[in-house]
Amino acid sequence: MAPEFEGAVWKKSSRSGGSEGQCVECADVTRPHSGIAVRDSKNPDGPALLFAPEAFSGFIAAVSRNEFDLL
Repeated sequence: MAPEFEGAVWKKSSRSGGSEGQCVECADVTRPHSGIAVRDSKNPDGPALLFAPEAFSGFIAAVSRNEFDLL
């Protein structure tokens, strides 16, 4: 895990309950950066992406409106 995310509390969706473990996890981080970190649950020691809170909120809102549904 990247040192800047040590101690972060990672959460995944309660709807992700699949046994394959194909999920993303999110953590609200404040130090040394401020934002929402996102990582692959299959590789918790791998890289994480950091998003500004406003950008992440906009992404979640777009998902809720089905803006990314391709089928």
